Amino acid sequence: MAIKQNLSKSIRIILKHTLNRLTRRLARTSYGPFALVLHVGRNSGKRYETPLMLGIGGDSFVIELTYGPDVDWYKNVLAVGQCNVIWHRKNYFINKIESLDAEMGKSAFPRPVRLILNLFRMKHFAKLTIASWDNHTTINNNG
Repeated sequence: MAIKQNLSKSIRIILKHTLNRLTRRLARTSYGPFALVLHVGRNSGKRYETPLMLGIGGDSFVIELTYGPDVDWYKNVLAVGQCNVIWHRKNYFINKIESLDAEMGKSAFPRPVRLILNLFRMKHFAKLTIASWDNHTTINNNG
């Protein structure tokens, strides 16, 4: 089990410094399922931007927790109970975060994305409730 955890941690570190750079750029555009979660470190107070895949579910966003709920960025968001999400060049204030079961989570994504989520057996999802759809601000491409 320790080997599997070490391998998973190594993969996350590699992706953090490679793939995350690309998805961070994509998240700042008006296209695709990628978004940025803006959050503050619960111990360090440092500001972070974490790219992720996002779906829409009524008055909320649904996120797929690729590495499960035991990752620092998600713990940071849960600790303060809020964050900001940049999606399609707009900034949304999130004031409620809750877990979703896999079927409910997958249903918030378009069919092609759901197929990928099913293929990779993704099972961890969370619902991020938007404080107000009318209370967002447009951002520029530089952040």
